[in-house]
Amino acid sequence: MTYYLGVDIGATKSHAMIADERGCVVGFGEAGPGNHEVVGYDGLQAALQAITAQALASAGITAAQIAGAGFGVAGYDWPSELEPTLEAVATLGLAAPVEIVNDTIIGLVAGAESGWGVAIVAGTSNNCWGWNAQHQIGRVTGNGSRFGEFGGSGELVEMATISVAKAWTRRGPGTALSDMFARYCGARSQADLLEGLSQGWYGIGAEAAPLVFQAAETGDAVALGVIRWAAAELASLATGVIRQIGLEQHQFDVVLVGSMYNGGPLLLEPLTEAVLAVAPGARFVRLLVPPVVGAVLLGMQVGGLDPRPRRQTLIDTAGLAVFARTATPQ
Repeated sequence: MTYYLGVDIGATKSHAMIADERGCVVGFGEAGPGNHEVVGYDGLQAALQAITAQALASAGITAAQIAGAGFGVAGYDWPSELEPTLEAVATLGLAAPVEIVNDTIIGLVAGAESGWGVAIVAGTSNNCWGWNAQHQIGRVTGNGSRFGEFGGSGELVEMATISVAKAWTRRGPGTALSDMFARYCGARSQADLLEGLSQGWYGIGAEAAPLVFQAAETGDAVALGVIRWAAAELASLATGVIRQIGLEQHQFDVVLVGSMYNGGPLLLEPLTEAVLAVAPGARFVRLLVPPVVGAVLLGMQVGGLDPRPRRQTLIDTAGLAVFARTATPQ
């Protein structure tokens, strides 16, 4: 029996998963952040070692039995980051071939039935990567507002807050968000809200995004406009990547990753409409399995095992493995 390792390194949590050659998950490990932008490369190495050791122990195997390994690493965005990332991976003592990609790619591989297409991440911030059937990569910078990339819940709330300020100064129309944000912060008035935000007494972050959707659902035009803005920004990320890898005339999956998509049709309808105008063959799917599944599939591929016949078995058993781990007292 041969085994395949998948690793998902994130900014808040990290996972490792091991599956056998049938696609059955046999090992799982979890730890905190491993993104080098958050914890440094020493922290990346520590997270890799911790979750891999856990996964190997729960599978009852050694590193020598791993035949291929895939790594999705948050913070691995540029060629200059490859060497130190490889050095951290090398400390695992794997003798198998490995593939290292940005963590957005493993979400794509996990969610797209074909294993290729485009993934649009809309969580606290945003990201978008894709690759075609030949694994030609397209991507945005992943640096958010610094390079004009918007669409996550943090940016949605920031734009909503700007709209509240414009309403107070009469530079824009009134909005229910003014009172909603004031209540959220415990502010006495809209003026107190804005003063508190400017002075640091109050804070409104990504976690307030559901308020924007609530306001839009009641017909608030400003909130609806903010959501449509976010949809247009996310669509622009996707269409840029689509053009980079030449998918305009192809049928492919667009994998939607992140909590922003819980907003439903208010966000999804304008987003899909804008993407379909550029790539009418795009199919939209929510990522409903752990992204680490995509890392295991990459591990199989780089290890010379066709992942396609094993994909569904891996998905079916991955959820059970994660549940068993989280249900066990630590």
